Amino acid sequence: MNEMNHLSALDAGFLHMETAETPMHVGSLHHFEMPEGYAGNWFEDVKAHVAQRMHLAPVFTRKLAAMPFELANPIWIEDDDIDLDQHIRHVTLPAPCSEERLHALIARLHSTLLDRSRPLWEFYAIDGLPGNSRAFYMKLHHAGIDGKAGVAFASAMFDATPEPRVIRKPHRRKSAGRYQLGFAELLGAAVQNNVAQTAKLVSMLPRTARAMYAAWDEGNKEWAKGAASNGLLAQLKTMKFKAAPRTPFNVTITNQRSFTGVSLLVDDVKRVAKLHGASVNDVGMWICSTALRRYLKDANELPDESLMAAVPISVRAEGDTSANNQVTMGRVELFTNEGDPLKRLAGIKASAQEMKRNAGGMRGAIPMDFPSLGVPMLASGMASLMGRSKLSERLPAVANVLISNVPRPREPLYMAGGKMSTYLPVSAISHGMALNMTIHGYNDQLAFGLLACRRTVPDIEVLGSYILPAFEELCILSQHVAVREAMAKPREKRRPEKALAD
Repeated sequence: MNEMNHLSALDAGFLHMETAETPMHVGSLHHFEMPEGYAGNWFEDVKAHVAQRMHLAPVFTRKLAAMPFELANPIWIEDDDIDLDQHIRHVTLPAPCSEERLHALIARLHSTLLDRSRPLWEFYAIDGLPGNSRAFYMKLHHAGIDGKAGVAFASAMFDATPEPRVIRKPHRRKSAGRYQLGFAELLGAAVQNNVAQTAKLVSMLPRTARAMYAAWDEGNKEWAKGAASNGLLAQLKTMKFKAAPRTPFNVTITNQRSFTGVSLLVDDVKRVAKLHGASVNDVGMWICSTALRRYLKDANELPDESLMAAVPISVRAEGDTSANNQVTMGRVELFTNEGDPLKRLAGIKASAQEMKRNAGGMRGAIPMDFPSLGVPMLASGMASLMGRSKLSERLPAVANVLISNVPRPREPLYMAGGKMSTYLPVSAISHGMALNMTIHGYNDQLAFGLLACRRTVPDIEVLGSYILPAFEELCILSQHVAVREAMAKPREKRRPEKALAD
């Protein structure tokens, strides 16, 4: 029997949590600038581009095979009979085209489930944009995209130069029906995998226990120091285990989506972050917090307590190259109840540092796979129950919004002859957390992709319109900080022009 590629518990969890209202795919929207005088067919060019590269990344050619009666997690199998017309679609935007109309199209496309009988990806070549611009939207299931698979996928799809690189075709095509999987074969594989995962879990228990004790001991030491100084850390500790306040985002969602995206210049964000001794991620969190504060305040829905952000954290051990998702979830306090913008930034910075410190001690010690006998039926039932019973509106809220930061490609990318000008992330939402704000860098940009339940946030463009003013506010405050720091220096250490200005 051929070795089977079982989904890990975390990867399969994205499948089990999926319902019609909560698709678990992620995606992105790209603008491409075509060469001057381009007169080609964007859809056909994209399809030909993908057809030449499908063998470069497993995402393109693997699909799911369910276990009998869904007794255990499914496996990946190769699909060598892929109909590209089922995966790559053509859309022409009606005139007059606008970014808002394009974003509405993406929201609509992102609301539909991927076909599980095929490899879990769909692409859309979009024309009708003004000038030489074309758009490209793709969505891929979260169960099949992790850090390693994402790198392989991006490497297959995009080029670093305007001239597409030459791709060698595989020597021979895999024969049809490589996996003719019978009931007994699948059941036997499920049992073997569960035995192996049980043994692995038991072997990890000592390491996990040591990591948890170290994190607990370190937390007690930090608590003692914070309590003694009565500083910001002590305040954070007192709120650490509190539920997030109820907001309009903590509701049961529908399958309809709203989407918008905004981009800033990453060098500007870096300069501001450096001035405040913060990271780009801290400033990104602050921008989201400030936009959310204004959005809720305008609607008289800003709670007295601070909003909490759920933040994905990688727990992949250094050197681990396994192709499965390895993330856990942390919380960062957004200090939306703090009116002073600089105090809000200081609070977010301290909260994020504490979250990273706690997560760092668990890196490589949190099991990412578990025995799965019976889990698919139980988890799918729970996911369905969450939607039907509106349980998320009755339980305490863990967080109000999901905010993630994805590392950026630092150089411009090309595809099918076009130069990528924007890279807007389109992520996922769930019951009880109807808003996702994903930050994604690309080249010289830092993009904010906002996805929400359309019923909950029908005016997401308004929330998105607050991102740039929030950053501009921080830029103005940063100028004042820079002046104060310059004036605080001894006169002989100031720059000559500053001394003359005095």
